[in-house]
Amino acid sequence: MRVVTVAQMKQIERNADESGLSYLQMMENAGTAAYREIRRQWPEATCLAVVAGKGNNGGDGFVIARLAAQEGLTVSVILAEGQPVTPDAKTNYDRLKVLPVTILHLDEISQIQADVVIDALYGTGFHGALRPSGHKACACIHHSGAHIAALDVPSGLQADTGAAAEGSIQAELTIAFDSLKQVHITAEAAVFCGKIVLADIGIPEHCHP
Repeated sequence: MRVVTVAQMKQIERNADESGLSYLQMMENAGTAAYREIRRQWPEATCLAVVAGKGNNGGDGFVIARLAAQEGLTVSVILAEGQPVTPDAKTNYDRLKVLPVTILHLDEISQIQADVVIDALYGTGFHGALRPSGHKACACIHHSGAHIAALDVPSGLQADTGAAAEGSIQAELTIAFDSLKQVHITAEAAVFCGKIVLADIGIPEHCHP
């Protein structure tokens, strides 16, 4: 079982990129693996909502939204903090525009209607306290009554310590990408992570420390 820090994971991704596996392809692989796991866990789901941040965790969520829409599910994307800002997240966001995906901003909704909600807010980059927008997004996810799946790390948790901010996501399923992070083996974080599944995103073994 491989457990890495956030800094180590960034280096692993750099190694993979330098070996020919682009960051964009890693995002595609992560989103695809997560979508397959979500369908395995809840095969009866017909309506899926992705609550997305503006970074690469949101980009992973956009990949899931695209795959779900292509399979005929009812899909909505809720932008918690506005438009994506990283290049790969922007690319996957743009790919949604030709699909029947409803895109909403957080301030446009009162309640999320879905069978499964994907927490694609922050991933491994979170630290400190939730911003007001993040706090509201997490509350909307919890109040939806839907199944909750988190991408890599439930939002509000610090990946290197497992410390949880007030209002953190309590997921039923957390899909960790490539390697486990410290949060995934921290006893105090177990109630937030739920079931943890490790997803292969195609990074060659030689890219790992």
